[in-house]
Amino acid sequence: MSADWDPQTVFDVLGDEEARRLLAAANLEPVSAQELADGLGVSEATVYRRVDACTEYGLLAELTRVDDDGNHYTVYETTLQRACFEVEGGGYDVNVELRRDPVDRLDEFEPGREDDT
Repeated sequence: MSADWDPQTVFDVLGDEEARRLLAAANLEPVSAQELADGLGVSEATVYRRVDACTEYGLLAELTRVDDDGNHYTVYETTLQRACFEVEGGGYDVNVELRRDPVDRLDEFEPGREDDT
């Protein structure tokens, strides 16, 4: 993730209705910016502004698809799994969990290492 999460950032990004709708739509299946604009009833410029914010914080993954004619195009897929807000000790904290590709999770395992459990 290229940007740091702080509670205000989470509130700013997820507080935007179009960003939330975009994340929900891209959670169903990978979708292009044009499909998002059409499905959400907003301009492509609006979609790209929200996509930029969401990809900056790792909430959306950008994928490349190839159609039957060999043309390449970009689609977006939601990586946000959960955002939890806690009010504690006179302040608040946020925990953002992102889905990761199963291939990326393989990097966490070391050959020959056994759990102590």
